[in-house]
Amino acid sequence: MQKSNPKKRLRTPQKQNRPGAEYKMHPAPVSDIKSIRGSGKLNGKVALITGGDSGIGKATAILFAKEGADVAIVYFNEHQDAEDTKAKVEEYGQKCLLIPTDISKEKNCINAVLKTHKVYKQINILVNNAAIHYESEGLEDISTEHLLKTFQTNIFSFFWITKKALHYLQKGSSIINTTSVTAYRGSGGLIDYASTKGAIVSFTRSLSANLANRGIRVNAVAPGPIWTPLIVSSFNPEKVANFGSEVPMKRAGQPAEVANCFLFLACDDSSYITGQVLHPNGGEIVNA
Repeated sequence: MQKSNPKKRLRTPQKQNRPGAEYKMHPAPVSDIKSIRGSGKLNGKVALITGGDSGIGKATAILFAKEGADVAIVYFNEHQDAEDTKAKVEEYGQKCLLIPTDISKEKNCINAVLKTHKVYKQINILVNNAAIHYESEGLEDISTEHLLKTFQTNIFSFFWITKKALHYLQKGSSIINTTSVTAYRGSGGLIDYASTKGAIVSFTRSLSANLANRGIRVNAVAPGPIWTPLIVSSFNPEKVANFGSEVPMKRAGQPAEVANCFLFLACDDSSYITGQVLHPNGGEIVNA
């Protein structure tokens, strides 16, 4: 009987301490597709992006800059990644404000919005993107400390930042929230994380209905497996090596392949879309 071939690794096994650093990952995530040129879709706009130092947030900041927007990126303490994002934004002739802070605390969320408006005098696009997760074998293994930290970072911050940003968002503004495929299919090893992502879907739909009369659109993006620092700082090396192999496309997506969803929802191309979720997930079918 012929032996089956062992599962081919997609990348070298690797592990980092939290929160993870993009510059240490191998291969490096793709944050910018140079062959795609900007067309001025966000000229004169200002975008506030949480988790903008690396991963999906970084790719979104760069793409927004390519399309003419100045950006402010909120991040925890990954300063080298943040400086690299700033440099890439500035390569496209746009400004980038770095705001290192812990958004699991309400006062820091409020201050991030205030600082952005103080520097730029306007906010047109809000991207609630930052998130954390802790893998656990079962519900019994989720500590109260981690549960609170996950909810404070992943969903409470969305409320706190958006609430303050609404003082400055005008008709035509766009709010975009990062949820996850786990909101739709669940995750046995990420119960608390998936729960916050489900809450984000409901937050998006409810807020979109609430703000429709003000001309502010609210949508979300639900990525599948994407190659970001969150992965190498959350899972064991072998799981990291095969991360993304379970989806129909048999690979993890790149941050730059998700950023275009945020651009579409941020610009006038999606002027008749609100309360919706886009699904860049490598072909996994979900009941959206």
